Amino acid sequence: MKKILFLLILGTATLSFAQNTEKKGPPPGKALVGDAYGAKVSAKAKAISTKDLQKKVKKNGKAENVVVKAKVTEVCPNKGCWLTLQTDNNERFFVKMKDYAFFVPTALKGKNVILEGTAEEKTLSVEEAKHYAEDAKKTQAEIDAITEPQKEIRFMASGIKVVK
Repeated sequence: MKKILFLLILGTATLSFAQNTEKKGPPPGKALVGDAYGAKVSAKAKAISTKDLQKKVKKNGKAENVVVKAKVTEVCPNKGCWLTLQTDNNERFFVKMKDYAFFVPTALKGKNVILEGTAEEKTLSVEEAKHYAEDAKKTQAEIDAITEPQKEIRFMASGIKVVK
């Protein structure tokens, strides 16, 4: 009887702790003005445009501890783990969250934000570019059209704040 009771308690405890607690999908939220994600973002007054950031990165290869103001054009629909920003010359400006420490809601798409972090020019492998295209739910034709590595400016955001 003690063995049965012990096994019953052990089984119940195992089931209680074995539940899948991994959160699926991006976090909820409406991404309203003032909402912030990740670390606190420094003063809006020193924010630069994506155009100025591109110049800085092309000149120095990297820009550290920089604050950028831009409009979000796309958010990862799977987890909210990356986003893209609008640029003046329609280049891909890709943003990932530093240390995968925070995610953003898909409602951030179309909103103006300031981001703080580090930017550098990266070359994406074909496989990585296809992976991000799949995450973005691109068509199979668009994914298949990726046949060469792609250069892009990659921004590693430590914090993001929605602004007007």
